[in-house]
Amino acid sequence: PVDPDRSAHRLRTLLERATGAGIGVVVTDTFGRPWRRGLVDIAIGVSGITPILDLRGTPDAQGRIMEVTEIAVADEIAAAADLVMGKADQVPAVLVRGLSLLGEGRAADLVRPAQEDLFR
Repeated sequence: PVDPDRSAHRLRTLLERATGAGIGVVVTDTFGRPWRRGLVDIAIGVSGITPILDLRGTPDAQGRIMEVTEIAVADEIAAAADLVMGKADQVPAVLVRGLSLLGEGRAADLVRPAQEDLFR
């Protein structure tokens, strides 16, 4: 889509009206990763979920304070969904249940600022 975040928002609005439930929508696309072989799906559009879970300042499982940990939740959902959809299986959507990450944000929130980007 031309504006994936807007497409995600439109789809979310339609689905929430139809179901009466609060939902999140992730629009995905295939992505090649620097320094890694293979392709994964990433989030290119997001609506109704927090795209990044910021865990900085919280303790890890051993009690150490995490200083840089930000989970790319929307990308992880996209990658997991692709395992179900497949690249050529013509499965257009996946329903994920049990996540409690409803919130606001956009896929653009996942893009590194220019000063942190090694490839610009």
